[in-house]
Amino acid sequence: MVKLGVFIQRELRLLARQKADWLNPVLFFIIVLCLFPLGVGPEPNLLRLMAPGIVWIAALLSVLLAAERLFKDDYRNGVIEQLVAARQPLLSFVLAKLVTNWLSTGLPLVLLSPLVALLLNLETPAFVALLLTLLLGTPLLSLLSVLGAALTVSADKGGILLALLILPLYIPLLIFASAAMEAATMALPYHGQLAIMLAMLLFALALVPLAVLSALKLNVS
Repeated sequence: MVKLGVFIQRELRLLARQKADWLNPVLFFIIVLCLFPLGVGPEPNLLRLMAPGIVWIAALLSVLLAAERLFKDDYRNGVIEQLVAARQPLLSFVLAKLVTNWLSTGLPLVLLSPLVALLLNLETPAFVALLLTLLLGTPLLSLLSVLGAALTVSADKGGILLALLILPLYIPLLIFASAAMEAATMALPYHGQLAIMLAMLLFALALVPLAVLSALKLNVS
């Protein structure tokens, strides 16, 4: 736990110095949400119908935008190699990356949900569904993006490869999150979709940190 706290403090200091790493995805998310109403027109009913797809496509692309550089600097500077060679607690390093990645990319999207509801003219039930799906979905997006970053950390131009690896894994989340918002818009129950999203999140929490650990060791070796 001590090591984990040290690594989290280190990652937060790096984010404070490199503000573009977390500001760019947030700005991208806001810009996409602002462009859609301008592109399709201000018709409230049309925006409400398109809102689930708009929100979640913007969210997954913004999280993906920040993923490529997650391990790049540490890999190039030899930090990961030193941690593996010295048999330091690499798992704490991975967990710190997971936590700070969600804090810098997922949490801002959750906090921006009232703005999303205003831009897309969402009613209260749809806004509640949006908030719940973001709370469950953004940690899963962060987990998958960290996994993709670990798998492609040694690739010279890993952005395209990262997208090819991770985007298919985003599809189930996109389907169930959008379905939950659509159901809320039509005043239908959406507990089943939330339960499936929770199950996917718990499954990823159990497996992804170990997979990231193995991927980093494989890339170093």
